[in-house]
Parts: sequence; structure tokens; C-alpha cells
Amino acid sequence: MQVLKNGLDGLKDGTEFDLVVIGAGGAGLSAAVFAAIDGAKVLVVERTEYVGGTTAWSAGTTWVPGTHHSTKVNSADTLAEAEKYLNHAVGEQAPAALRDAFLKHGAEAVAQIEAQSSMKYRPYPKHPDYISDLPGSTLNGRALEPVPFDGRLLGDLFPLLRPPIPEFTVLGGMMVDRTDINHLLAMTKSWASLKHSVGIVWRHLRDRLTHARGTRLVMGNALVGRLLHSLQQHDHATLALNTSVDALERDASGRVVAVRLSSVTGNARVLAKKGVVLASGGFNRDPVLRAEKLPGIPAEWCPAAPGHTGEALALARGLGAVEGQGAQSPAFWAPVSLRKRADGSTAVFPHFVMDRAKPGMITVNRAGERFVNESTSYHLFALGMQAAQKAVPAYLVADAKALRQYGMGMVRPGGKGLAPFLADGYLTEGASLDVLADKLGIPAEGLTRSVADNNAFAKTGVDTQFQRGVTAYQQNIGDAAAGRPNPNLGAISEGPFYAVKLYPGDIGAAQGLQTNEHAQVLNAQGQVIAGLYAVGNDMNSIMGGVYPAPGITIGPGLVFAFLAARHAVAAPTTLGFNP
Repeated sequence: MQVLKNGLDGLKDGTEFDLVVIGAGGAGLSAAVFAAIDGAKVLVVERTEYVGGTTAWSAGTTWVPGTHHSTKVNSADTLAEAEKYLNHAVGEQAPAALRDAFLKHGAEAVAQIEAQSSMKYRPYPKHPDYISDLPGSTLNGRALEPVPFDGRLLGDLFPLLRPPIPEFTVLGGMMVDRTDINHLLAMTKSWASLKHSVGIVWRHLRDRLTHARGTRLVMGNALVGRLLHSLQQHDHATLALNTSVDALERDASGRVVAVRLSSVTGNARVLAKKGVVLASGGFNRDPVLRAEKLPGIPAEWCPAAPGHTGEALALARGLGAVEGQGAQSPAFWAPVSLRKRADGSTAVFPHFVMDRAKPGMITVNRAGERFVNESTSYHLFALGMQAAQKAVPAYLVADAKALRQYGMGMVRPGGKGLAPFLADGYLTEGASLDVLADKLGIPAEGLTRSVADNNAFAKTGVDTQFQRGVTAYQQNIGDAAAGRPNPNLGAISEGPFYAVKLYPGDIGAAQGLQTNEHAQVLNAQGQVIAGLYAVGNDMNSIMGGVYPAPGITIGPGLVFAFLAARHAVAAPTTLGFNP
């Protein structure tokens, strides 16, 4: 693979490619890998200095029902059950034809990329669908995770991989996944956990002698690392970093056949004989679209990676492309907490599963009242924040015992090293609930009443207000080992008491360009814009703004990258241009 790290230096004007992919996130790299596997000459254009996009910062979970991995953990699951689940969860909020294409071709996409590239998956032993009380839901088998990857195999390309969020690493850059965290927390109780923990720490310490961070990659970094390594094996692939797309050109028939690019090292017009795939990450950092679609939600609350500025989408709209309609929400969401780093940047930490669903914690609004089921999915939780009164910001509240056991956002479990978090206001501490409420500026009577209600629910195991802990998904992210009647409920009683402010953060675009089952972009009349494809968050989500399971952005991103690449590479070559 040829890599142009400094823009277009070395890329000649008029160079021909079979496929030009705009964006080097998970979906874009997948499209490039699939096309390269089929022998296509591919150019991947990335406007930032890194590959990976938000996928590199994610858990890397890939939701694809019916793969050969499913039977390893759930032999009873079927595509019919997955279809039933999506029909109930999504319904008419997105076209059923696209869900059908996803289900029909998902297993094929996973099988091909595993057989013909460095991409390798494994199934989660237990990873329930998020709305697990709906018909057709399952506890496992549909969510795949990338197998950890040795970043040293990338050689000189390793620094091009977008580093993980610092707050998600330990020991100065060591990545850990959920399995690692469980072992680290249990290393004094289990020989197996001690052995695992010592192994990964020792590996990391050796890495730091030669690398700026750990090279044992997990989660989203492992997924992107494997895709980059796969593309690295193809001589007919080119990666251009720090490069922007200025125009999409059509020929006399209206087919997209060329792309105009620019960088600090020059400009170039490249030919796309088979087509152009848009995979630029969606609209979330386009200030105009953000104000229109996400009013009142500052970009500073978005935990996604930079780069998805919406420029590629604007070029597509200029050719007649339209956005999908009817979704539950134009974005996917998670509650986030904010903290200034030493370098002046802001850390935006998404609260997915490690704290808010655990016993001994509740979330209250500015009246000190609970307003949402704390153990629901992060998407529904953040939507609940926006729908409720006085819930932005909201306050995640815990007692000392819960803080020690589970941590709170950027505060690690163990209860040590709290001073910096207290000093800069990320964490608020009160010797009593009244003191905590006073420091937060919320009514003490509301907070004490909410805590008293929670403690009563913890005794019976039944939350009569929000039914916390009643579904398999909620119970899975609680703490079953605590031995309580409900794994999501525990008393808040041991002082001092703590709180972290939460805000609704958009983690990705759900509304994107309308496409057909081949990921071809459509105009307002439902007609194909020939030669133009959209995948990932540039494509309107097949989930209709609903978040039914883990990995429902990355999974469809992979499958429609497969369908787009296959359709484009099979298309006849057309290079007739407008005069």
C-alpha cells in the first residue's frame, strides 16, 4: 500500500482508480479492503492525520446476526428471530428492505473479510440486545468483538492509527477491554486474573521502551488496526491523509466519475472508474447541520472523533442526494461527563456501562429527582435526559462504597487519587447528602427523598418508579456478584457521597443519505445517483435512530461496505466526461 502522509504529495493529477473511498473510519476502511480483495485499485482519502475515525475510539463491537460465530454461543438463534426483533424495535422508522439486505448478506460479509484479510472476530459469551424485552431479542451470538491485535505488525504505519481516548487507558497508554478490567479488579482474588493482569502489564512496560503507547490493541483500535493491516497487504491500494474533498464530478450521463482533492502539498483531480464511496462519518461536526438537527447540544459534548464535518455530505446534496426521514432521532446518544485536561483540551467521557447501571448509584435532575431508568441503554438514557425537565445537566450520585467498587466516569475504581478530580470540580463530595446537594446547587429534600426511595427499592429488589433492573440487558450491566435481590439496585448509605455532572452527548449520526440495498445514494425521486455510494454514518441508519443492540453502527457499516464494494467493482467502467 502506498501511504501519502502529507496530503497529495506524489499523487499525480489525473491518476485513475477503480474506487475512491472518502473517509478512513471503520466503514471506509472496510469498503477499501473488500474492493482490494476483489482486485480493485483503491484510493482512501482521509482529512485528518489518523485512520480509524470514531471506530478507533469505540468498543469495536460489530452487530451482525447469523454469522458462523453465532453458533459458538447461541445455536438456537436464527435470522428470522433477528428480523422479528428489528421489526419490533425499528418498525417503520427505516426501510425494511435495507434491514433485509443487512440480514441476508451479513454472514457472507463477515466470512469473506475473515477469510481474506487480517480481520478476526470472536463472539461475546453474553452481550444482550439492548431492548431485551422485545420479541426476537437474544442474550448473545449477534455481537462480535475484534480479536486483540499486535500493533507492531503495522510497522511504520502504527503511528497513523488514531490513539485511544487517554481516559480509557491505564499506565500511560495501555488499552484494556472489559475482560482485562475484570481481571485487573480480581487480580488479588484469582490466580487466573493475576496471571492475565501481569501478562498484559509486562507486555505494556516492554512496549513503552520502543513505542509512545501500548501495541496490544483491543476494541476499536484492534478493529481498525486489523483493517489497516489488511489494506497494507495490497499494492493496488493508496491512502492519502490530511486531504480534503473539494468536488465530485459527473460525466454527461450523470455518473460520478472523478473527485477533486486538496491538501497543503497541492491539489489533484483523480478518476474513479467504478465509483466513489462516502464514508466521512456523518454530519455531527457540521455547525449548520448540528444547529438544525441537534439544537441546544454544543459540539463540545460530542465524544466522537474529529473529521466528520459534513463536507462530503454537502457535495452529495449538490448532486441531488437527500437524507433519510422518519427516524426516532437524527443521532445516537450517550450521557457524557466533561473534564479539562492539562493541555487545555476537554476530555468527553461517555458513560456506557461501567457506572450508572450499578447498585449504589442513581441519577437525578436539578430538582434532586430521578427521571430515568439508570440501567437502560446509553442511547435511551441520554434521550431521557433531553425529554425530562431540568435534567441537563443531570447528576450521577453514588456513595463511597459504590465509588470504590465501580468508579465514576474518569474516576477509577478503588477510591484512591480523588484529590485532582475534587480540585477541578469534576467530582463533587459531600460528607452528607445535604452537603452534597448544597454543593451541587440542588434541593436537599429532593435528593434525600430520591436516595430514600432508592434504598427502599434496594431492599425489595423492585423499583416501582422506573422498573430498573427488570430486563436481561439491564441485569447484565449491573452487578450480579453483589448478591442483592436486584443486580442494579443497592443502598446509598456510606458517606461521603459523590456526584458527577452528566450531559447528553451525540456519539454518531443516525440520519444520513438515503440509499438502496447496494448502498447507492438516491435522489428525491428515489433514483440512483450512479457511481455514488454511502456507508457508515454517511448512510441513513437502517436502525431508524433506534439503538437496539451493541455495535449497530459498526455492523451495518461493515455489511454495506461489502455490498457497496461488490456492486461498484462489478459495475462497467465509464470515463466519459462533461466538456
